[in-house]
Amino acid sequence: MKTDDRWRSVRRVEDFRFLTGRGRYVDDCALPGQVHAHVLRSPHAHAVIEGIETTAARLTPGVLGVFTEADLCADGLGPLPCIAQVSTVGPLIVPPRYALARGRVRHVGDPVALIVAETPNQARDASERVIVDYRPLAAVVDAPATLLPDAPAIWDEAPGNLCFRFQRGDGGATRAAFAAAAHIVDIELVNNRLVPAPIEPRAAIGNYDAAAGRFDLLLTGQGVHSIRNQLAEAVFNLPPERIQVAAPDVGGGFGMKNFLYPEWVLVLWAARRLGRPVKWVAERGEEFVSGTQGRDNFTKGRLALDGNGRFLALEVSTVANLGAYLSSNGPGSSTNSPATAMGGVYAIPAVLMDVRGAFTNTVPIDAYRGAGKPEANYLIERLVDVAARRIGADPAELRRLNMIDAFPHRSGLGMTVDCGRFAANLDEALAKARASGFEERRAAAAAHGRLRGLGVGCFLETARGTPNEAAEIRFEPDGRVSVILGTQSNGQGHETSYPQIAASLLGLPLDAFRLVQADTRLVPRGAGHGGARSMHQGGTALVKAAEMVVEKGRRIAAHLLQADSAEIVFAEGRFTLPGTEREIDLLAVARAATDPANLPEGMAPGLDSSVYSMLDVFTFPNGCHIAEVEIDPDTGLVSLERYTVVDDYGRLINPLLTKGQVQGGIAQGIGQALLEHTIYDPGSGQLLSGSLMDYTLPRADDLPRFDITLAELPTSANPLGVKGSGQAGCIAAPQTIINAIVDALSPLGIDQIDMPATPERVWRAIRDAGPLKAHLFHKPAVADDQ
Repeated sequence: MKTDDRWRSVRRVEDFRFLTGRGRYVDDCALPGQVHAHVLRSPHAHAVIEGIETTAARLTPGVLGVFTEADLCADGLGPLPCIAQVSTVGPLIVPPRYALARGRVRHVGDPVALIVAETPNQARDASERVIVDYRPLAAVVDAPATLLPDAPAIWDEAPGNLCFRFQRGDGGATRAAFAAAAHIVDIELVNNRLVPAPIEPRAAIGNYDAAAGRFDLLLTGQGVHSIRNQLAEAVFNLPPERIQVAAPDVGGGFGMKNFLYPEWVLVLWAARRLGRPVKWVAERGEEFVSGTQGRDNFTKGRLALDGNGRFLALEVSTVANLGAYLSSNGPGSSTNSPATAMGGVYAIPAVLMDVRGAFTNTVPIDAYRGAGKPEANYLIERLVDVAARRIGADPAELRRLNMIDAFPHRSGLGMTVDCGRFAANLDEALAKARASGFEERRAAAAAHGRLRGLGVGCFLETARGTPNEAAEIRFEPDGRVSVILGTQSNGQGHETSYPQIAASLLGLPLDAFRLVQADTRLVPRGAGHGGARSMHQGGTALVKAAEMVVEKGRRIAAHLLQADSAEIVFAEGRFTLPGTEREIDLLAVARAATDPANLPEGMAPGLDSSVYSMLDVFTFPNGCHIAEVEIDPDTGLVSLERYTVVDDYGRLINPLLTKGQVQGGIAQGIGQALLEHTIYDPGSGQLLSGSLMDYTLPRADDLPRFDITLAELPTSANPLGVKGSGQAGCIAAPQTIINAIVDALSPLGIDQIDMPATPERVWRAIRDAGPLKAHLFHKPAVADDQ
């Protein structure tokens, strides 16, 4: 399929709605008789709940109910499930996670009681009158520390706080390769914990129709069908059709809104209990202690090389912090997901991966933009850079020597990479970044007392998400065409890109289409958002649905034009009989198809189509990024001077939207590399970076102008030739920037620094390296004051 060039870089049609204040988010919605919920949360990281006194709170004006876990238990509500499918060495331990804490709290922010009142302020005021008798326990927040013999026990079900052990790869081949290696390079690094912080906090409205026995949930979510199924099957023990879930406009998610949360359970249960709709909107501070967080891995990596610099084997040992509970897909981000990308763009014959998942007294971890792929790529790119320095090779040349250059390629962990332009990305990025003139720029910076570094970072994304997807095309009575997809947008521009595909395939104007999504009533099935899957999975389903429309339309048109269907040609939205003046447009065929009299014998009325596309293969977005930084050695402040990108996302539906996705991802990667640091106090377990006053998100003035080139090497994995672009910038930027910082610091003998490279951390690294060598700087003379 070739996307019509007329529709390529159009601006997002949904933006007019957003920019004129016509977006519709959960907080904009209200139901008749709606009341408001507030969640009372634990101030302790670990404590036994000795008792809860709610009498005073219940007597507060406007309060309709104050509920604890005992109330939920009496109604038979089950725990929130973990749906991750992970093959572990031994059992995957899934302790029960109830919507309100049962007997013990295990992280600051753990929900303890639900207060429902006529107004949000009344509910909040009443929460201050709930008296909880806590018996504090010792807490542990660090993943390696929680696995030590003397660490506090978090769950009786998990001895030693170990949730799972995951291993993948050929241990024998890996050990043999290391035994034969001429060089062995190792590294220890931390992939820092992140708070996703989408612009719209989580929110939900729960309603219950007693006559129909049906729940309705409106929420800020990214996967309404999965959330519905988890609520029905695991928590409420109901058939899925008894719970309907929908999401209006969603203000960003980055993965964290994919999951089932205690609050979704609470608003539904309270709506049934009280007979009124119940609304809950998170405050920003609540999101820091209750929304899932991302990353947080401690990893030791080893790379084996032969005498010529060829990579022989990679060994990876990780301790993954899972938080206090297993979120819906929590274990996947440190196991299955990074395994698909381990080794990056390099041909490494033997790979061995070992992961231990650990419980801690922190907020649960789950997928955050990239979900394991950033961690895998960060590791290999840092190892390659360290290897180059230790064996005296040029970092770019060592990369080029070891890049996959023959396809299909089977990775050391069994992934089959169908195509990629790895070396071309590297060469083009080096040229665009003017890397050959970098030493002059380094010398110029040194003359002004600054350290300058250049960092190269390649990446390999493995994009698929949940396999398979549904699509429908429906011709409406008003003459428009509904495109119904099981995927979901939370800022990616699907209201533009899906109609672009449909317009190209069906030959109708872009404004003839409207996207229907994120409502289990209107969309029979779907896997939502996640894993850069939408154009790969949803686009493929839409292509198949459009092909069904054209094929059926061809037969109807042939019947109406009194011709053989094999003779009919479809182009530009019209069915024609070549060599004649007989033709009919698609919308006319759709109107005619509603009358059985216009149809061939035995054909069902209507031109609508529905398809469930089975697609279980990955695509492999790839690229090379180059950063240049300058460091003030007196303060440790890192200035990101230049950032160059050459990326391959296959065929581009809309290059303008793709570039926007890449820019956003890079900004988040820069945030991880330089700014964002989720800090828990190791003694008390308190979140010290619990607000935007303490947790630093990147701002416009932290970012340089990005020089982005989008190459197009189509994949054969889907009929569109597309590869996912939503996560790649976030996957590439951290290692690129850290490599640049290390390059700047390398004259001081520094070859490793952990993220985030804050001014304090960089300053301490410089100070610990010893006195600055005079020959590194040629500061201009300053005239004496006269």
